[in-house]
Amino acid sequence: MAMCVGLLIAAEFMPVSLLTPIAHDLHASDGMAGQAISISGLFAVLTSLYIATFAARYDRRHVLVGLTALMLLSLFLIALAPNFLVLMAARAMLGVVIGGFWSLATATVMKLVPEESVAKALGAVYMGNALATAFAAPIGSYLGGIIGWRGVFWALAPLGAITMLWQWFSLPSIPPQAPSPIGKLFSLLKRRNVAFAMVGVMLSFAGAFTTFTYLRPFLETRTHVTLTQLSLLLLALGSAGFIGTSAGSALTKRHLYLMLGLLPVLLAVVTGCLLLVQHQLWPVAVAMFAWGAINSAIPVCWSTWLSQGVRDEPESGGGLMVGAIQLSIMSGGALGGVLLDRWTVTATFIAACVLLLLAACFVGNGHRLRPSQN
Repeated sequence: MAMCVGLLIAAEFMPVSLLTPIAHDLHASDGMAGQAISISGLFAVLTSLYIATFAARYDRRHVLVGLTALMLLSLFLIALAPNFLVLMAARAMLGVVIGGFWSLATATVMKLVPEESVAKALGAVYMGNALATAFAAPIGSYLGGIIGWRGVFWALAPLGAITMLWQWFSLPSIPPQAPSPIGKLFSLLKRRNVAFAMVGVMLSFAGAFTTFTYLRPFLETRTHVTLTQLSLLLLALGSAGFIGTSAGSALTKRHLYLMLGLLPVLLAVVTGCLLLVQHQLWPVAVAMFAWGAINSAIPVCWSTWLSQGVRDEPESGGGLMVGAIQLSIMSGGALGGVLLDRWTVTATFIAACVLLLLAACFVGNGHRLRPSQN
């Protein structure tokens, strides 16, 4: 599962490190190319709403393997895309996988390990996230300059095939269960803690991805980095993910609610620092390292909240959270693209800071997110 998560993250956000060459090859603007991330978010939202009802009818092992096979197909289509329309269709297919796999991940982990090991197991799964964040973007950027952006996606395909086979032989059978009606998913929003949490999730991830999606244009136009420097900066940002993921897993046991409110503030501060030192390479490198560490801790904290805040409905809660996250990624990428094309990347980053600070306001001290407030 961790390997599949890593590949999903790599495939979903690889356009970030390849944004300008994709735009040039397919005759699109940088802002339009950024919508390739947004379209996958849209279909991930739609899938996350229905996957719990669909998956309940089948062996969970078969569902997860089937989703991985669909991811492999999408990688082939992206690599072969002759125009922007085909690229968007392939990204939409990838969005189905993202919405389905992420929605079922926390609930599947809760079925595979004892209750006291759930936080540790989620940390292990999210280590795949950290690995992909650390190496996918810099390697994609570097290889993109050598074999082209299509070659990068061709290189991901064998890893997808290995992951699919590994899941088939390693995952235990998880028998079908009673279907979970989609109405149950929306009924969770009637719980006060869930409603506030979903707003906090959406603002946090929208702010983060308004920045993250357009880091390459920022680094190329403001810091004036070379291809090698770009790859190293993305490596610094991604490598920091190991620190953020590990620290997030450890600190959530005692300080979960504090971190849910504090992390967006810290991310906003670091995003502002990027603008302040934008023309200086080494300060930008330090800021990107800090940004990567903070950002990678956010999904770990929210997944841990899900296992505690919606303990009685993990599948429906997972679908709701993934829908909120992917809607945020879609919105953040779209908003950032519009601001970039109409004004400048400065406007994009300022909007990200505003969204992150709003997220912190909704979370507050975390009291409203506790299950006792249902």
